[in-house]
Amino acid sequence: MANSSLKSTLAVSLNNYLDAGAIVAGASGITLWQNYLGLSEMHLGWLNAISANALGAAIGAIIGGFLADKFGRKFIFTYNLLVYMTGVLIVMLSVNFPMLLCGFLVTGISVGIGVPASWTYISESSEANNRGRNICISQMSWGFGPMLILLFGMLFAPGGYLYNIVESVAHAIIGADATTAAVEVFSSRVVFCTLFIVAFIAWNLQRQLQESAEFTAQKSSGKKQPGLTDNIRLLFTNKIAIKTVIFLSSIYLSWNLVASVMGFFQPHIYETAGGLSNEYANMLSCIGWLVVVVVTFFFSFAIDRLSHKLFYVLGLIAAIATWVIIIRGVTGVGSLWAFSILWGINGGLSVQVFYALWGSELFPAKFRAGAQGLMFFIVRGLSAVWGLVFTYIYGENGEGFTLAAYCMVALLLISLIIGVIGCPNTRGKSLSQITLERYGEDI
Repeated sequence: MANSSLKSTLAVSLNNYLDAGAIVAGASGITLWQNYLGLSEMHLGWLNAISANALGAAIGAIIGGFLADKFGRKFIFTYNLLVYMTGVLIVMLSVNFPMLLCGFLVTGISVGIGVPASWTYISESSEANNRGRNICISQMSWGFGPMLILLFGMLFAPGGYLYNIVESVAHAIIGADATTAAVEVFSSRVVFCTLFIVAFIAWNLQRQLQESAEFTAQKSSGKKQPGLTDNIRLLFTNKIAIKTVIFLSSIYLSWNLVASVMGFFQPHIYETAGGLSNEYANMLSCIGWLVVVVVTFFFSFAIDRLSHKLFYVLGLIAAIATWVIIIRGVTGVGSLWAFSILWGINGGLSVQVFYALWGSELFPAKFRAGAQGLMFFIVRGLSAVWGLVFTYIYGENGEGFTLAAYCMVALLLISLIIGVIGCPNTRGKSLSQITLERYGEDI
């Protein structure tokens, strides 16, 4: 059984790679698209707002969560990555802004649709003593996405080691007399092509998975099955469910407001606050994601055996220490290395691990994915708004960075305090046992 759950976890975890990969691929190539299509800052704002990092994913999540509860987790895996591949393909073939915007939107919606189904399926397919481990494997995939996409971005970017391949492909397709901007944007097209390939592999693996046993049991229980609107109504009227949504949304939102800024602005922070070159900044970001993967790997061996509260606190202490470095002042490259490594440690022990784990444990099967979709909608939507607020606080050249750092510390402290107070005792318990303890037999 353990090997079976590990195999399905690996297949479904590719969705996290595609989620984080789409965000970073969009951010890393945005300047190339701007030069190629002559985009304004307003155009770039729209691309960010409807992307996998913001409203596109938020819209997809609330749709996908309730669809997964109505039609099954396998239903999402069978069709959703076809939508993702369509969005990525539109980006790859874009020759104007409407096409690029459409590609970002379709990709973002697909990312959102897949997230609640993925975390729900991993938990429902795991043994009680391996559920945390499998969520950690999913988190490792979330770390691999940005790390590899940043690496591809550096290799294929103008001046990169593999840019000659990009030039050859571009000239073969659009001719030898193509403009420099038209050739250079092929770097981003190639990076998105790698996402298309991974999505195709993931789709073939996921459509062979069996439906979640818990979802199947719930559907074949002999009880009258509620409709989609019934599950939505139940989620919004059950007091335990509402309290759980508030708790999980609070810890995830306060942490994700910081993490979303780091995901999109981290290289920019290195360049403006630290004075690093673009290449050095991307390299340091890549190393930070490597730390995430390594820490999560070791965390996976301990999460099902030791206190959740202990690791939750350690992760947020590392996150707060990251921003304290900025408040005290960047005194050289060493400060930026410490900044990157500490944030990587936080990423490995992150609130997202516990949000994914608790979010799939603390709700009954009938609206488990729907609840996660609702919370993901709230968090990604508000994170999109916060991204605009942060740029205003930060300033054009990082002059407001210390104030921004104080805001980050405040948000992380909120996540720490609420998480410590509300940390549930679910380690080693089956999902049915947790549901019975929290909701009774009538849910």
